[in-house]
Amino acid sequence: MLYFAVRRFLSALLVMFAISVLVFLIFFATPGVDPAARIAGRNADPATLAQVRHSFGLDRPLPIRYLLMMRHLLVDRDLESFVNRGSRVIPQIVQATPVTLSLVVGAAVIWMAVGILMGTAAATLRGTAVDPLIMLVGVVGVSLPAYWLGEVVNLITQKQLHGTVFSWVPPPGYVGPSQDVGQWALHLLFPWLTLSVLYAGIYARLLRGEIITALNEDYVRTARAKGISERRILVRHALRCSLIPIVSLFGLDFGALVGGAALLTEVVFGLPGIGKLTFDALQNLDLPVIMGTVLYAAFFVVLANALVDVLYARLDPRARHA
Repeated sequence: MLYFAVRRFLSALLVMFAISVLVFLIFFATPGVDPAARIAGRNADPATLAQVRHSFGLDRPLPIRYLLMMRHLLVDRDLESFVNRGSRVIPQIVQATPVTLSLVVGAAVIWMAVGILMGTAAATLRGTAVDPLIMLVGVVGVSLPAYWLGEVVNLITQKQLHGTVFSWVPPPGYVGPSQDVGQWALHLLFPWLTLSVLYAGIYARLLRGEIITALNEDYVRTARAKGISERRILVRHALRCSLIPIVSLFGLDFGALVGGAALLTEVVFGLPGIGKLTFDALQNLDLPVIMGTVLYAAFFVVLANALVDVLYARLDPRARHA
């Protein structure tokens, strides 16, 4: 098991290195892309462009430029934005990370609880009218785009019914838990619900299929023959085995969302997280910030993949030899 974990994390390091090289080449070595022109501004003369290239090391060979960029980004941590001079990339990412974590962790708790409850209920009540009704709710949740649902929620809670039913809802934004835990939860309540709607439907549908398959396995028939109650069979046997693919999917989804996949939710609700930081950097073509956020996202996705593989190998020893 230890050998498998070490091998998997070494593979993750190689993947991160490859991603860093690829991201650097896309943003700084693509033909027609000239960061110096972006830094110097419009109508800059050739002498100014040459000076900017020399100041930022953009006139040096690509391998040297890559090493310098990685050193400034990861070692010295003094890589600065091309748009907001004096504003360093790493502190911006560090400042935005707690916001994204607050959003994703809260939403994950909701969608896992609701998804497991809906999937288990649908599988238990299959063949009745409740089963298709639960699945219909799940399909509706999956079909609603997060940005559209967020805009509708804002329209209702901030404008249409804000003076009556939703007068307690604060304006869009973020308040840290160290300032006021109550306001932190209130500011994130509807972002949590909006983000969890999509994933709760996906997890409910997946879990329902897994539980139904598990209930038809031989070990479940053996448990029934021994006189074990259906409730214990469902909880101790079918549900426990069915959660293995759910754990795998959760790890990947959680890593992607922490890495910035919650961008639309953050933009709609005005949350200054990683997604919002990436969105603003893309609008301004701020290459160092874009590269920093992309590498940050890649780190969480790769780390989540590695942790899921190790956990899966722990739950199913056959995966260690794959």
